[in-house]
Amino acid sequence: MAFPKDFMWGGATAANQCEGAWNVGGKGMTVTDASTAGTLTEPRYTTYVTKEGEKKKAVMFEELPKGAHRAVFDGYYYPCHEGIDFYHHYKEDIALFAEMGFKIFRMSISWARIFPKGIEDEPNQEGIEFYRNVFKELKKYDIEPLVTIYHYDLPVYLEEDLGGWGNRELIDLYEKYARVLFNEYKGLVKYWLTFNEINSPLLIRSFVPNYPKEKVKDDLQLLHHQFVASARVVRAAHEIDPDMKVGTMVAGVTSYPLRCHPDDVIANQKRQQDDFYYCCDTMARGEYPYFAQRLWNEFDAKLDITDQDLVDLKEGKVDMVTFSYYSTGCTTVDQNAEKAKGNFSTGAKNPYLKYSEWGWSIDGQGLRYLLNELYGRYQLPLMVVENGLGAVDQLEEDGSIHDPYRIAYTKEHVLAMKDAVNDGVNLLAYTYWGCIDLVSASTGEMKKRYGFIYVDKNNDGSGTLKRYKKDSFYWYKKVIESNGEDVD
Repeated sequence: MAFPKDFMWGGATAANQCEGAWNVGGKGMTVTDASTAGTLTEPRYTTYVTKEGEKKKAVMFEELPKGAHRAVFDGYYYPCHEGIDFYHHYKEDIALFAEMGFKIFRMSISWARIFPKGIEDEPNQEGIEFYRNVFKELKKYDIEPLVTIYHYDLPVYLEEDLGGWGNRELIDLYEKYARVLFNEYKGLVKYWLTFNEINSPLLIRSFVPNYPKEKVKDDLQLLHHQFVASARVVRAAHEIDPDMKVGTMVAGVTSYPLRCHPDDVIANQKRQQDDFYYCCDTMARGEYPYFAQRLWNEFDAKLDITDQDLVDLKEGKVDMVTFSYYSTGCTTVDQNAEKAKGNFSTGAKNPYLKYSEWGWSIDGQGLRYLLNELYGRYQLPLMVVENGLGAVDQLEEDGSIHDPYRIAYTKEHVLAMKDAVNDGVNLLAYTYWGCIDLVSASTGEMKKRYGFIYVDKNNDGSGTLKRYKKDSFYWYKKVIESNGEDVD
């Protein structure tokens, strides 16, 4: 067997990491616009002004003091302000995607480009037309857009003045925003994702030391609001255009027990339930899983759940399950086990795997395992919508970039997907993450490059923004032409 003839090969980006034009075309400020650059060892910061008027910074993901407002300061570099300037380069970039043979392109819409504060009565027409032009350009090359409605870039007003997703009011505002998108782009966009990595609030506690228990309770409530918002938007999409397909998108945190010790097995099962299936089950099955009460009890969480919420969840089940997948981890109760070292890496180090420069394990078999687990659990079509290798690339004098490590990584995962398809998994699409170099979400760096296309931009923001084709560009083109048969 092979990949289906209509399998959709492509790539993925996010507005806040590539679009740029942060204060152009009527766009409002988002929470990511106040995020500085970092490195593997130096965190990204959020800059803000206290209610007393003091200029301060906090490590990204840390809660800001009450009354504080995000602000942009002189002397700091904010990589998302320009990104790779996709806003002004989208025609050139889409032409390169078409040259590779893309069938699908995943991108996100910035809420603040449509509703600058998130609460306006009418959308920003300049933002509406920008995305319409992008979609038309994609359609010119027969590339199907896959659009993420919300990808971490909440308008600042909604976060600071309304309290963010902890405020139930955001459900209605999000539905209003999504309905505008569905009505404006009906006939142009068929595939939609409601939230990027919706389980990320539950993962943060693994990355932030001493994450407060009270904050986890808040995160569980804001997640409930996102679940309901997602369900209502799925229902709205089906009302507006029955041909639209709407999916959830979950961070594919896959882990193994480090040992066959029963305590490690149980600990790993609990980790998978809490970090992954809690969200995915709710979105795909239309109700909370049986173990949700155990999680709520653990953090003494008493959620505000209305009867209508439960109806909305049941009526707004997703059409497909999509996820990101980069690496796997290991779970153990052994406190002396060697830890995986890297940004956004948690758990014990797997002695059977190699690790990237940023400390992420390289595990194609883990992708096959996860695809089988998800399809067996939900019997819904799947998409791998993020997967890739961040690495340092060298631009040679002749304009070439030799990246055999990226080819090797992607080949391993393409073969794993092929095996999963042969296992019987219904896999619709693969969108490689950062198909063109973009700003790293975790570190804010440019040197952590994922793309098949090199962008001449450095960590400090310098560079010409000129695009170059890497060796992997030609390799991926060959993979697509052969529908996954020629991977050498």
